[in-house]
Amino acid sequence: MRISKEEINKLAHLSRLELNDQAVEKMQADMDKILDFVAQIEKLDLDGVEPLVYMTDQTNVLREDTVVQEITHAEALKNAPDADTDYFRVSTVK
Repeated sequence: MRISKEEINKLAHLSRLELNDQAVEKMQADMDKILDFVAQIEKLDLDGVEPLVYMTDQTNVLREDTVVQEITHAEALKNAPDADTDYFRVSTVK
């Protein structure tokens, strides 16, 4: 399958890419290879083949989330450059 230079230029425009003539020719050759590969896949008989969701059948083992109090509220405020009784004070963001 061939893709035209006009189609490459349209794709480049939509992608906000600036391509010179040499880059358009290289992109055209690359796109032709991709489309040829897809055409080969389309020729395969895939009836009854389930689509893959994951590449392996392994499951991810996740750890249990547990809340751990590493530092107290008072200890955190003690090291703050500027703090109120319960809050950190920060400069105004404009």
